[in-house]
Amino acid sequence: MAEATLNDALRLIEARDERGVELVRTIASKGDPDGLFLLAELTLTGTMVAQDPVRGRQLLEYAAGYGHRQANILVTNLLASGVAGRRDWRAALERLAVEARAIPQRRAAAELIGAMKLDSNGDPSVQFEARQLSDRPHALLFERLLKSRECAYLIESAGELFEPSMVYDVSHQRVRDTIRTSDGATLNWLIEDPAIHALNRRIARATATPYENGEALQVLRYSPGQQYHPHFDWVDAAANQRIWTALVYLNDGYEGGATAFVRTGLEVRGRTGDMLLFSNADADGHGDPLAEHAGLAVTAGTKYLATRWIREARWIP
Repeated sequence: MAEATLNDALRLIEARDERGVELVRTIASKGDPDGLFLLAELTLTGTMVAQDPVRGRQLLEYAAGYGHRQANILVTNLLASGVAGRRDWRAALERLAVEARAIPQRRAAAELIGAMKLDSNGDPSVQFEARQLSDRPHALLFERLLKSRECAYLIESAGELFEPSMVYDVSHQRVRDTIRTSDGATLNWLIEDPAIHALNRRIARATATPYENGEALQVLRYSPGQQYHPHFDWVDAAANQRIWTALVYLNDGYEGGATAFVRTGLEVRGRTGDMLLFSNADADGHGDPLAEHAGLAVTAGTKYLATRWIREARWIP
């Protein structure tokens, strides 16, 4: 009888058959790099197993140790950020330099980092100034926080990840979001390479918040006619609340598309690299009704925007 393979395991998993997971575990236990990588993916996403980011990262490290190329890249990313394990910025840069010799995308990341002014921890070695736009909601504009080249890199990193903005309906089915009609791409903690991580740390420094409190960066793409209808970023009854929203305008070659605070009349249309920061909470720590905002419809061209929601406390695993 032929020995079962990962393809057999995948067919079982697609059929929601738990024997598929057991087969993956058996293959991984033999030191098979592909088996270890697949088990890591299942563990990180919580697919048919308990979600455990720390264990998932450990499995990635095992797969990398057995020579799995993609696992090695993801381990470098996680080593840079410290998500679900230890952080070692210097070691991550050393690994990135090796990867850059053979992989163009990693070379681009290394070159981008080389042009940044960073300290030994990967934090910006400069301070950032902002212009206050309103008292309530408390809104600040950081002009040219990101360089044009860095903005272009984020758009390129989103690449094929863009998909229509989706939500879950009352029957728990994914349906197109009627509030946000843009396309979105989440640069999650596995995708967040050292260059993207350094940009997230710059956002953290500018906002005077810990990197660890930020959600994964999202890149949004608005084509003509697409918009984000009035909404709040505050999450009702959340134990770890979104207290700040940071919006980075990644381009300015479009018409329309301003960020509008519908109850105050403030409208912001940033230039490439500008960051709008505003508070979602009032002085008492409750959701601020004046923070209701919208992304007005784009009338020509394509708008790209990066969003990072910042929580009260640590958010990353």
